[in-house]
Amino acid sequence: MTNDEPGKHGESGKVVLVTGASSGIGALSVRALARAGHTVYAGIRRTATRNAPAVAELTRHATEHRLDVHAVELDVTVQDSVDAAVGRIVAERGRLDVLVHNAGHMVLGAAEAFTPEQLADLYDVNVLGTQRVNRAALPQLREQGSGLLVWIGSSSTRGGCPPFLGPYFAAKAAMDALAVSYAAEVLPFGIDTAIVVPGAFTTGTNHFTNAGAPADSGRAEAYERRHHPLLDELGERLAALVPAHAEVAEVAEAVVRLVAMEHGTRPLRTHTDPSRDGSEVVSAVADRLRADFFRRIGLDSLLTAGSSL
Repeated sequence: MTNDEPGKHGESGKVVLVTGASSGIGALSVRALARAGHTVYAGIRRTATRNAPAVAELTRHATEHRLDVHAVELDVTVQDSVDAAVGRIVAERGRLDVLVHNAGHMVLGAAEAFTPEQLADLYDVNVLGTQRVNRAALPQLREQGSGLLVWIGSSSTRGGCPPFLGPYFAAKAAMDALAVSYAAEVLPFGIDTAIVVPGAFTTGTNHFTNAGAPADSGRAEAYERRHHPLLDELGERLAALVPAHAEVAEVAEAVVRLVAMEHGTRPLRTHTDPSRDGSEVVSAVADRLRADFFRRIGLDSLLTAGSSL
């Protein structure tokens, strides 16, 4: 799935790893980044079994459009898998420029009905997965003195936050907090941080289709009886807020624009929220307060471009 045609990718082409790239925002980002001239590794788990069709489609797409795209086995819940994927990329390319933290899993149902073990599993994918990838890749980026961490967040972190998605929202909020901390810590190494904040896109991804359900069916039924038919209608209610022209591909295009920007000019947050649930407004206030606090304690130099307004 490589293209060695001279000048095809140009000097601006970067080596990019996208996690959770079998479908949805991850798959769209892989293709959009490759079209922009980057060498892209699509991190996909179970490439030889469950996700073999996704790998085959990626191969077909890359060949048809002459894109420099590679599927790489990567399960963000297994450190050995993450280490092997990053090691392969560095061995083949000699560098790694961009990480796109996209791997994630959604659950739908009453919060009480999810067991603590289910929440732990959700955090394992959505939060600990990013930590595993960072620990595998950041030594390379720090040695290079350059790089970019792109985190695919959620407007629920500070937006409308409807019910019955609580465990997922909690995990996304934890990931956002981790991303903000990383932003200051890696900046002196020449590494930028960008958080892309999608709204409730109910089509174009498998989030709702593949959403996990509570393990405690008895407690789940108690909530379903009380809230019927709200739980069944939640997806439809969210979809009604999204304009007909809105497409989840806008998230992938936002990632492409961020990768193309010069170091030190990238905003901390980029919102792509057609439902306008308020996240952008609240985030602007929260990030301004954080920037003011940093200045008060003399940490101005650790503010990203988007935090220094």
